Amino acid sequence: MKIDFSKNTDELVPAIIQDAITKNVLMLGYMNEEAYDKTLKTNKVTFFSRSKKRLWTKGEESGHFLDLVSIDVDCDYDTLLVKAIPQGSTCHKGTDTCWAQSNKQTYGFLTELEEVITQRKEKATSDKSYVASLFEKGINKIAQKVGEEAVETVIEAKDNNDELFLNESADLLFHYLILLKAKGFELNDVVEILKKRH
Repeated sequence: MKIDFSKNTDELVPAIIQDAITKNVLMLGYMNEEAYDKTLKTNKVTFFSRSKKRLWTKGEESGHFLDLVSIDVDCDYDTLLVKAIPQGSTCHKGTDTCWAQSNKQTYGFLTELEEVITQRKEKATSDKSYVASLFEKGINKIAQKVGEEAVETVIEAKDNNDELFLNESADLLFHYLILLKAKGFELNDVVEILKKRH
């Protein structure tokens, strides 16, 4: 891999560390050529510490190593994207990331939708929303709705109207997320099972 360590007078390039699974950015460090080579050799992310003026393997004191998955260089050959698996918190302050954010797996809009469903569940007795009304009616009604939406999705799959099929698919997924929450689970619990099977 071509990396231009000579662009800066200190011969350091920024290394953005990203969790290989969650895709969350964990931290920013700097590598010189020696740190880069050691990272490849040991499969433990190693930086050049600008304060200590030496190589520093993340986790050498805490045990919270960053296990290397891959390294990519940007289009100017002077910034690295390092994908790694963290073995514990990343920040020296004990947080998952250096921005004090949780390194939780998210699924974009589906995660937002799960959060709305959670809020509606928590306010089921005072909220007048459709979701709250389903939680009020209980698990049997929620499971029944999932069954109904599944049947409707199958029916539309056998026809040629893509718009109806996609709408029924959305209804099915939406009600399934409600059912997961009613059972005390979330989408990530199902994803973890799929990962194990894979």
